[in-house]
Amino acid sequence: MTPQPAQTVDAFHRGRFWLVQPKGSGHRAGADALILASAVPGGFSGRLADFGAGAGAAALAVAARCTKAEVCLVEQSLEMLRFAEMTLAHPHNAGVKGRAMLLAADVSLAGEARERAGLARNSYDFVIMNPPFNAAGDRPSPDPVKREAHVMPDGMFDSWIKSAAAVLHPRGGLAIIARPVSLQPILAALAGRFGDAGIVPVHAREHEAAIRIVVRARRAARGYLTLNPPLVLHEALGDGFSPRAGAILDGEASLFGD
Repeated sequence: MTPQPAQTVDAFHRGRFWLVQPKGSGHRAGADALILASAVPGGFSGRLADFGAGAGAAALAVAARCTKAEVCLVEQSLEMLRFAEMTLAHPHNAGVKGRAMLLAADVSLAGEARERAGLARNSYDFVIMNPPFNAAGDRPSPDPVKREAHVMPDGMFDSWIKSAAAVLHPRGGLAIIARPVSLQPILAALAGRFGDAGIVPVHAREHEAAIRIVVRARRAARGYLTLNPPLVLHEALGDGFSPRAGAILDGEASLFGD
C-alpha cells in the first residue's frame, strides 16, 4: 500500500468544503484561491474549468457558492492531483463531489495536443486561473512541487489565456488572479481573444499599494476596460479582515457584485 503523504485537512467557507493539502511541502491554498473564486457570478450554473487547480480550493469554492455549477479541476502535477483526489473523496465534500471532476492536463498545450489531453474546444462556460506568477529570479523554492506551482514559465499568460479562449463557449467568462506587475502581459494576451474586461485591485490595507489584481473578461466580447473599486483585505489596525473581505473569503459575496 502506498503510504499517505504528510497532509492537513482544512475547512473553507465555514465548513462548506474541505481540502486535503500537503503538509510541509507542495502548494497550499490561501486567500488568493478564494478571491479568484469570488470573481464568478453568484448565479453561475454552467461548466467551469479551474486551470492549475492544485488541491481544488478555487473550483470547490465556486461549487460551494454556486450550487448548480459543475467544476473541472485541471492540474498537471501528479502529486497535487493525488491531493485533489483525496479532497474529492473526503466525506465532508459529499455536497460538491457529484458536481466536480479531475483532469490531468497541461493547460499550456495547443491545438490537437490540447484536445487529446481532454480540453475540448467550446466545452466550458467559465475558466478561472491562479497561475504561477513569481519570476524565475524571485528566490524559487527548493521544493520542486512548490516551485512548479509558483514560478512563471516564459510566455505563460499567453499560452494559458489562449487555451482558455479555445475551451470556452462564445461569451464565456475568464477570471485571473496575479500580481500587479503581470497586468501588461495579461492584457496583451487578452487582446483579440477577450473583451469587456474589468480589474479589481486587491490591497492588504487601504493606504498600501495593491498586492494582487483580479482580471475578469468575456470571450469575443466588446466593451471598455473598467477599473473597479478595490478589495481591501484588512482593517487599518490589526490583522482582522474587513467586512467585505471576510464575506468574500467565507463564500458569501461576489468580488464584482454579481
